[in-house]
Amino acid sequence: MTIPLDDRQSVIDETRPYHTIAVIGGGAWGTALAAVAKRAGRNVTIWARDADLCTTINDTALNEKYLPNIALPEGIRATTEMGEALADADAVMIVTPSRTIRRICRTMAPHLKDGVPVALCAKGIETGTGRLLADVAAEELPRHPVGAISGPTFAHETAMAYPTAVTVAFPFSHEDRISPRDSTAARFAVSLTSEAFRPYISDDLIGVEIGGAVKNVIAIACGMMTGAGFAENTRAALIARGMDEMKTLAEALGGRRETVTGLSGAGDLTLTCSSQTSRNMSLGIQLGQGIEREDCFEGRPVVVEGEINSVSVMDLARRIGVSMPICEAVHRVLHEGAGLRETFADLWAQPIMAEPKALEITIDHPLQPSSVGRFKEPAA
Repeated sequence: MTIPLDDRQSVIDETRPYHTIAVIGGGAWGTALAAVAKRAGRNVTIWARDADLCTTINDTALNEKYLPNIALPEGIRATTEMGEALADADAVMIVTPSRTIRRICRTMAPHLKDGVPVALCAKGIETGTGRLLADVAAEELPRHPVGAISGPTFAHETAMAYPTAVTVAFPFSHEDRISPRDSTAARFAVSLTSEAFRPYISDDLIGVEIGGAVKNVIAIACGMMTGAGFAENTRAALIARGMDEMKTLAEALGGRRETVTGLSGAGDLTLTCSSQTSRNMSLGIQLGQGIEREDCFEGRPVVVEGEINSVSVMDLARRIGVSMPICEAVHRVLHEGAGLRETFADLWAQPIMAEPKALEITIDHPLQPSSVGRFKEPAA
């Protein structure tokens, strides 16, 4: 049955949207999310460091530096002043690289009104501490609800209003469970909903964050094997077993395996592992082709989140005793000088295990890693 438009609006009105949203970060994804919020009817201000970029957005409704040739909705403001960006905000999205989250939160803190919710749109784990980004933000912004927005999203497609779905995750209080329509997650979801942008609501912030952090590392693994000349069987196996690593780590930290099968896990993993639009996949392909790291991306200093995440993910996994062999293989190649083909041959020669794990079967591989050496060269 089709719900009449007036009734649809009354349903939406039961959940109060946030009216003024600050987007912290003027890169591709930050600008795309600003476009999403504006199309949903919100007042939107972007904070960015680059004064020229802000001027261009304000004067032309374009971000040619990060989203060339994509017209943005009219009325998005951009500023280099954090206080100005946050002055009237009743909700915030932080869309800066994962390694900057702590510093950005500290910069925001003096300008943010108490109680304003903050959604993290970066994906990763803090290097050195092994803390999830939401924990980092909550430590720096103790008077604010902190959550995450994550899912299978390429910025240029989102900015062009292609149909896109994400997960909005915030912890649920007792009151939220009694009245879920009034929860921060629900209000954020309604604030971003439009014809093309569809949010789903979650209370499993841990599961959503782990999916976002680990999928980047698995995408590098898929890229490495693709660049080395292998094909769809290999990539499908890495995606499936990579998702199991995501589930295992999420569950060990208190998240739910079910979350990892959703948009922020399986959805994002599938997208990131399937296209060279992903910088993680692209880096892996170049490394698999034998290109030295400093020569990848034609020598440009491109930030690849999975390269950073591979360190923090493995630090965390080792600390809590979780086995993540694919992430381990990527870490060895990127940061320990291991040979790519030999490392992945070792991965394929690990002990035979059961699916599901409840069978508790482990059998030594008939060919030990030292006997395998390297994969057979793929056919031309």
